[in-house]
Amino acid sequence: MRFSVVPASFLAVIVLVQPSFSQDPAVNNSSATEKSPLLQPWPGPHGGVPPWNEVRVNEFAEAFDVAIEEAEAEIDRIANQDSAPTFENTIVAMETAGETLHRLEVLFDVHAGNLNVGPIPDLERSVTPKLAAYSDSVTQNAALFARIEAIHQDVFDKQTVQLNDDAKRLLDETFKSFVRRGARLSDEDKAKLSQINTRLARLFTDFNQNVLEEEKGHVTWIDDESRLSGISESTRDAMAVAAKEKGGKAKFAVTNTRSSMDPFLTNADDRELREQVWRNYYFRADHGDEHDNKSIIREILNLRAARAKLLGYPTHAHWRMESTMAGTPDRAMQLMMKVWPHAVKRVATEVADMQAIADAEMEAAGKPKIKIEPWDYRYYAEKVRQDKYDLDMAEVRPYLQLDRLTEAMMWCADELFGFEFRPVNDLPVFHPDVTVYEVVQKTDGSHVGLFYLDPFAREGKRSGAWMMDYRGQSGWELDPDDSNVPVRTPIVSNNSNFVPAADGKPVLISWDDATTLFHEFGHALHGLSSRVHYPSQSGTNVARDFVEFPSQVLEHWLSTPEVLTKYATHHETGEPMPQQLLDKIEASSKFNSGFETVEYLACAILDMKLHQLNGDIDISEFEKSALDEIGMPDELPMRHRLPHFSHLFSSDSYSAGYYSYLWSDALTADAAEMFEQAGSYFDEATASKLFDHILSVGDTVDPAETYRNFRGRDVDTEALLRKRGFAD
Repeated sequence: MRFSVVPASFLAVIVLVQPSFSQDPAVNNSSATEKSPLLQPWPGPHGGVPPWNEVRVNEFAEAFDVAIEEAEAEIDRIANQDSAPTFENTIVAMETAGETLHRLEVLFDVHAGNLNVGPIPDLERSVTPKLAAYSDSVTQNAALFARIEAIHQDVFDKQTVQLNDDAKRLLDETFKSFVRRGARLSDEDKAKLSQINTRLARLFTDFNQNVLEEEKGHVTWIDDESRLSGISESTRDAMAVAAKEKGGKAKFAVTNTRSSMDPFLTNADDRELREQVWRNYYFRADHGDEHDNKSIIREILNLRAARAKLLGYPTHAHWRMESTMAGTPDRAMQLMMKVWPHAVKRVATEVADMQAIADAEMEAAGKPKIKIEPWDYRYYAEKVRQDKYDLDMAEVRPYLQLDRLTEAMMWCADELFGFEFRPVNDLPVFHPDVTVYEVVQKTDGSHVGLFYLDPFAREGKRSGAWMMDYRGQSGWELDPDDSNVPVRTPIVSNNSNFVPAADGKPVLISWDDATTLFHEFGHALHGLSSRVHYPSQSGTNVARDFVEFPSQVLEHWLSTPEVLTKYATHHETGEPMPQQLLDKIEASSKFNSGFETVEYLACAILDMKLHQLNGDIDISEFEKSALDEIGMPDELPMRHRLPHFSHLFSSDSYSAGYYSYLWSDALTADAAEMFEQAGSYFDEATASKLFDHILSVGDTVDPAETYRNFRGRDVDTEALLRKRGFAD
């Protein structure tokens, strides 16, 4: 049973232009709506698959009304039954309640994230408050909570009922979640809480829609090809494709996404154009116009502070972090501030190296000296890389073909865990770009799950990259006589925004994009590897500051010799990456770590500071003063400025939680050293421990204990400093 509103990571804008979607008029009578494919169990093999070919967008609004009403009725039956409360008739029953609504949310989330155009934005604004109200109706159901509390007392206080460890954890986490969400509030305060949550749901959607409009509306158009000096042929081809897709106002276009912005800022010699592209990207939703998000952020922050106070917490950060590994804002800040001074010091060194090269270039050209600005950082960093390591990342890009690296990550899954990915061509997809794979256990051919891959940017697709569960795994056998929880195999997806290449040419990506590809696949493997009984404990349903650990670990396999020599092949010659180039990549592995750490960590620190405030603030002034306070170098920006920081303001999901990437990376760095000490990232015994103690257990075990079971001890946070080259 899900208690969340549509997740932030899936709220985006969608395009309804695929020919597979029926554009039939809306169905207006409820009996017809109840027969809609949107509300039926999914048809097809492997326990059913999403019926993308039968989706009619005009049916979403009424379908949600029907599904929410059905889910509410199911919860009421559980809450008001005559039988005495037991784990089976209450907790297990809740696990399987609301199935129709959950399936419907998946179909809608994918439209909102991957196909957001036409009526979808307005549908989002209508649907998300209803989902928030439904979520509150569950956690504020007094009769239901009374049953949960009674069972909790029987198990933990009176100890008159015995449960296995998985069931005990599910009961305890369910009880705590209800308390955190206001189950013990008075009726008057419950009503206030619902008003806050409903309003927040609408604001989250408005924030997302504004970011999407900014990404669509701000394009850098270039007609003069001479201004593309420094840009590779493959990037120029991609810019030409983007220009055509955006309406052809010029020959070339840099769109307002990271995958388009990053290679341009890294390689373009034209400093004026670099600044234009940089400003377009970093000032999204901060132009003082109809799509400006600052007033929305202020209202979100005020509502979050009011909600925390209502629930009895000092701040929103304290409320959000209670169920995490870190536990408190102070513990998260301690880790961040342990790393921050090292990262800032490294940035100073990086900037000095860049400034020296820039000064020499200007002097040689007889031009006035420049000061390194944010739109210069990537560009001159590459020149420093060439100078220090004789490595030009432009030499690497021809070897990084998206198709080959996709094969590489699947090969890693096979080598490590025995997962074989087989393309499936007869299942419906929501867009022609999507490929479906059946995942099987190589040893016996048994079905593991399905994997949907949607790699390319398009109009109406939110920027960035993310993983999504279409269906979580459940029913792993605990008791042969327990048939209350259905056996289900997982269905997961990876979604990215790579820029398509010209017809017939391979898609070449940057090293950073290749890392992201492996990162998101790590999330997918986490979902596919799940071996739990109860749905709420499956896959990636773990603490926010633990969930990034499996995905960040998998990033390490990209740079292994086994992957690069086999799959990093030149797109023209087919030759593998030469050893000399491999050696240069290895030697420069910690290069630019100051930039990478500071641009991320500044976001995480401001997130934590922001969500420990309880007063009305000026967003622009806060961003500036908070960055000044921590000594933010002025040569680079935060990775996400507040007006477009979707992690924080498209839902509560990552609010007061952006630190989690660093917390998880402390685990990652320590785990990586375990593989290195074993002699290989493909060491069979260590990979088995990773699967048995991390990937497969979901939320059946406390994350700290989970890690101890894997590593044999608590995490060594010094490994994080060693990984980033800050140990000296």
